Amino acid sequence: VALVTGGRRGIGKGIALGLAAEGARLCIAYRSNRATAQNALRELQAHGAEAFAVQADVTEPSKAQFLMDTVAERYGRLDILVNNVGEFRWRPVADSTVEEWKEILASNLFSVFYLCKAALPILRKQRWGRIVNLGAVGAERAFGQATISAYASAKAAVVAFSRSLAIEEAKYGITVNVVSPSNVDEKELTIAEATRIRDARFPVGRPPTVEDVAAAVQFFCSEQAGYITGQVLNVSGGWLL
Repeated sequence: VALVTGGRRGIGKGIALGLAAEGARLCIAYRSNRATAQNALRELQAHGAEAFAVQADVTEPSKAQFLMDTVAERYGRLDILVNNVGEFRWRPVADSTVEEWKEILASNLFSVFYLCKAALPILRKQRWGRIVNLGAVGAERAFGQATISAYASAKAAVVAFSRSLAIEEAKYGITVNVVSPSNVDEKELTIAEATRIRDARFPVGRPPTVEDVAAAVQFFCSEQAGYITGQVLNVSGGWLL
């Protein structure tokens, strides 16, 4: 059983489809736009997945707990948690409001804490679990870039949080890792389609896709990755090395 936040489109939907291909039963969480969430749900079901969608603003601790309780009530367990949701905004520090700063951190960082905390009792009881948090390329180096100070700060903190949690939960058979994608095209290209596009920004010569990110998540969630925890995998085609 896998829970993927922000699963109605883009990277989140791609991750859900990848896990479904491995036989996972899915819950996709979304904050708004029920129509898009239902479209994603139909796509998952068309691929043979058992799946349902839950509306929950996971920047609120009570809603994160509600989401976890809903999954547990439906399936009686949780095996995989993927914290994918994360708002992005271009804004110089001088032009940022306090509310905007809080919103970025709540979306990218606090939601990860809320959901991990809610999931731990279930995963500990099973003595098995996979948590994958979404970072950003360079987050493990606490990268800096103009106009994304809140986002960069939040993603660097996600790495530190994930590594700390990995140490704490290893004795329970729970692994915690980070997948850090580069700027994936919102057109949701497949790998096959992307290989026909030349993109000089990336040393591998093509743009990244949701399939690339989903493959990394699938690996961390596999039995073969049971001895790997607290790690950051940049899915970037060599960008910003």
